[in-house]
Amino acid sequence: MDRSQKADAVAALNATFNEVGVVVVTRNRGMTVAQTTALRVKMRESGASFKVSKNSLAKLAIADTNYAGIGDLLTGPVALGTSVDPVAAAKIIVEFAKTNDKLEIVGGAMGSQVLDEAGIRALAAMPSLDELRAKLIGLVQAPATKIAQVVTAPAGKLARVFGAYAKEAA
Repeated sequence: MDRSQKADAVAALNATFNEVGVVVVTRNRGMTVAQTTALRVKMRESGASFKVSKNSLAKLAIADTNYAGIGDLLTGPVALGTSVDPVAAAKIIVEFAKTNDKLEIVGGAMGSQVLDEAGIRALAAMPSLDELRAKLIGLVQAPATKIAQVVTAPAGKLARVFGAYAKEAA
């Protein structure tokens, strides 16, 4: 990798760090290419990414971002999981680490908040952004549905009463 390629790689990583909501640092000793590819496919399906990067380039890329605090985690053979959704990358990596003991979660960050392994696991246990949106919409719609039921209930009862009187009169 020559100097211009390194500069391009640092610029691309810096742009990624400025766009994402979470960075998960993993250590992957002994993972096969097939295992890494399977993890990358799962990450891509949820809008996240998983990249192996040179630590020196990653440290240069995080210098001007909110993720400067993870510089100490970038030692040894690490890979970075990133996603705009603050939960997606953590959730997929934690699920994958349960079935593959060669993937070790080192830590990460959500914005300027540096997280250890337990913090990443706690983040993975939270509902995703889409799940939270669905719950919020459900909560907003529920009162409207209940109001409609309450408003229409007396009219329905009144109609049944008139129907009963009509049957008696007939």
